[in-house]
Amino acid sequence: MTTQRYSVTPHPISTLLAWVNSGEIAIPEIQRPFVWDATKVRNLLDSLYNGYPVGYLIAWRNPTVKLKDGTHSSGKRILIDGQQRVTALMAALLGHQVLTKDYRTIRIRIAFHPVEERFEVRNPAIEKDPGWIDDIQQVFDKNTGIFESVRKYQEQNLSIDPKQVETVVERLSKLVNNHVGLIELAEDLDIETVTEIFIRVNSAGTPLSQADFAMSKIAVNESHGGHVLRKAIDYFCHLAVAPEFFSKIEEGDSEFVQSKFWPRLNWLRNVNDDFYDPTYTDMLRVAFTSKFGRGRLQDLVALLSGRNFETREYEEEIAEKSFSKLSEGIEAFMDATHFNRVSMIIRSGGFLTSAMIRSQNAFNFAFILYLHGRDENIAPARIESLVRRWYIMSILTQRYSGNPETAFDVDIRQVTAQGLERYVEAVITSSLPETYWTGMLPQLMDTSSSTSPYFVAYQAAQVHFGDKGFLSKDISVRDLLLNHGDRHHVYPRKYLQSEFKLGRGEYNQIANFVVTQSEINIAIGASSPKDYFGELLEQVAGGHLRYGGIDDIGELKANLSQNCVPVQMLNGEPLSYDDFLEARRKLMALKIRDWFQDVSR
Repeated sequence: MTTQRYSVTPHPISTLLAWVNSGEIAIPEIQRPFVWDATKVRNLLDSLYNGYPVGYLIAWRNPTVKLKDGTHSSGKRILIDGQQRVTALMAALLGHQVLTKDYRTIRIRIAFHPVEERFEVRNPAIEKDPGWIDDIQQVFDKNTGIFESVRKYQEQNLSIDPKQVETVVERLSKLVNNHVGLIELAEDLDIETVTEIFIRVNSAGTPLSQADFAMSKIAVNESHGGHVLRKAIDYFCHLAVAPEFFSKIEEGDSEFVQSKFWPRLNWLRNVNDDFYDPTYTDMLRVAFTSKFGRGRLQDLVALLSGRNFETREYEEEIAEKSFSKLSEGIEAFMDATHFNRVSMIIRSGGFLTSAMIRSQNAFNFAFILYLHGRDENIAPARIESLVRRWYIMSILTQRYSGNPETAFDVDIRQVTAQGLERYVEAVITSSLPETYWTGMLPQLMDTSSSTSPYFVAYQAAQVHFGDKGFLSKDISVRDLLLNHGDRHHVYPRKYLQSEFKLGRGEYNQIANFVVTQSEINIAIGASSPKDYFGELLEQVAGGHLRYGGIDDIGELKANLSQNCVPVQMLNGEPLSYDDFLEARRKLMALKIRDWFQDVSR
């Protein structure tokens, strides 16, 4: 018979919130963006008010760790399931502010209608309607409390029975007396088992990642400065998006301002570049993989717990060293020189804007390779070439799109074993042979996803070679991408719909897209290719400048070549749509090949 490895105890909501406030239960989710929308908070409160179950919370106490003096220490509880629910309750009932996904600090205000006994997210109409208590936080405010809330409501609603109001609002105030089950996992469970439980309980709802788990581990370990390290990670991510937050940290967190991390953040105060805005997951991946030579964040959780992988015991010395190494990795990530150099390397390949960064994990591993190259004392110019080529290879092959942790783990172990240069050259040679460019890539480009890595790579190639926009005399693809130029269908969408009844997946083939000026796009409209290419021939023969400013046949052919549009389109009887797509995919693939070879020099 299997021994039960957990206990289940019901606790009043008020007790659980008090534990979170005191730090008895660690809930670092409060410090990062809150992913629930306000309607979910409303629904949670409605369920509690009506006595419906809201699920269990699951906590695990940090494992018993062997200290240097031979004694053992037990740590705080970590809430590994239920963080969003507890954060929602603290926001709505206690008035705690939360961070939105774009790092705005807001209050979530839930209103309550005593007559209808109904909850709603506060809005302007509710604010003006005296029939609502427009923010239930006032009912739970210790300074005002229920009686003040009832008195104010009765004064504004004289026609409503005072006893009814008092009874209903009192029922609302007792919501915090409702019990929620807390499942506490056995303290002696090993990290693998806890991780498995962690993954299973988060298979539905808003899943937490291994990065969330790692951040919980970091935040609760004050003896190794984890609480400050956690802030460093959160603050960096926040400032990268909202640099104006700098003064708030400076004025409101004197402890952190005295830490070693604060000077590392100074450069972000005036940065408004959104090219690479990392999340805490990105920071952890780069810092951990570069410093520990491992790719699975599950291993980071184990090491921060002090796990000895050989003896399967927990040792304080391992935890201490792990926190120190992770801290070094985070500092390296935050370093302005490193951060900006990696961004510059990626940009130098033709990736101009954040919209062209379609794989954050590919960027992350490029960052890891950069840091590894520095540790190997490889010449800066050589590091740039290796990192740039690896990044391009990884997005073309979608190396990190499936199971990035496994790919990270394999790659970093091989980089460590073989050396950066040798491994990069070997992988690129095997991943991108000549047959890739002439056979596989044209087939892969048979897609209607304009965000596909192949179309992004094609655009980067055009930027690199300084190509002009489709039918543009002077405006470059670079200029158009930086100023949100139009994507135009060479075979216009409306033409394909009306003439051939083609659907979205057919007319939106990436081989049918070019980057062009909006006025050229508008001028072409729904014209057939036969008509507007015929008019282009008249234009370069001295006719009216209908489509852009090109007035020379040689310049027109050069423009079509730059945009990989088959010159046969000028023959008077353009290619069929299918033949056009096939021919253009081959031309686009060759341009991408030439670009890759050029940036590899």
